[in-house]
Amino acid sequence: MSQAEPTTAAPPPAGPPAPPRSPQLLWTLGLFRSELVTVFRRGRTLALFGVLAGVPILVGIAVRIETRGGGSIGGGGGDGGGPAFIEQVSNNGLFLAFTSLAATLPFFLPMAIGVVAGDSIAGEASSGTLRYLLVAPAGRTRLLLAKYASVLAFCVAATLVVAVAAMIVGFILFPVGDVTTLAGTTIPLSDGIMRALLIAVLVAASLVGIGALGLFISTLTDSGIGAMAATVGLLITVQIVDNIPQLHVVQPYLFPHYWLSFADILRDPVPWSGIGKNLGLQALYAAVFGSAAWARFTSRDITA
Repeated sequence: MSQAEPTTAAPPPAGPPAPPRSPQLLWTLGLFRSELVTVFRRGRTLALFGVLAGVPILVGIAVRIETRGGGSIGGGGGDGGGPAFIEQVSNNGLFLAFTSLAATLPFFLPMAIGVVAGDSIAGEASSGTLRYLLVAPAGRTRLLLAKYASVLAFCVAATLVVAVAAMIVGFILFPVGDVTTLAGTTIPLSDGIMRALLIAVLVAASLVGIGALGLFISTLTDSGIGAMAATVGLLITVQIVDNIPQLHVVQPYLFPHYWLSFADILRDPVPWSGIGKNLGLQALYAAVFGSAAWARFTSRDITA
């Protein structure tokens, strides 16, 4: 009597392979999104946006009142201390965007960046949330990159607030048409708007250096207010040094030295040398102080 041989069940058919997961990438994107939400939902950030948007409104109203009264903007010869093309605002409202960016770049825009960058790490430390952020599987390097990326996003947003507010006010208060460049040639309005957007991008890129510097200062202290004050104070000091003729030797190495090179975009043809020097200098500051911030933050003892 023969025994039946045991039968084995056939393996189930193999389904499609599961898509590969990248938890680290997903966590990085989630961390960056969280940082963006944190930065842009703060009351302080909204207040900074309000101040920046108010500058072109005030400039536009002042120019409108002055031109209605028959006055001369900027003293007639460009020596009034204002932006070199403020006299063109009454003839073409698009120039209000150029004027507002030139008026906010020396102080208002970098001050806003200094506040956000200075508070990025030190603010978390002072509130006691930095340690809990590092408990999550983010890692110090990834957290620092997310912080700096949110600072850069704020640079772009702050610059666009100024540019868009200026164009809206300029188009409402003044006539708009073909744009006369600083070289005396005329370009269509569409080209002028494209140059205005390019200038906004260049202005945002000009703030990369102060953003990295503020981030580095933020890793040195547990006081958010102290880091913000130190960043803004350093900004004012460097601006003063950049305007002392006797210190001309060091001025080309200061991060704000080529900030106003964006005005070359309004020339025809565009000379790119000053713009290239500015972008190269900002990249150098970002590399040096970004590396310093990473070295400090990755070796820092987080006890709070």
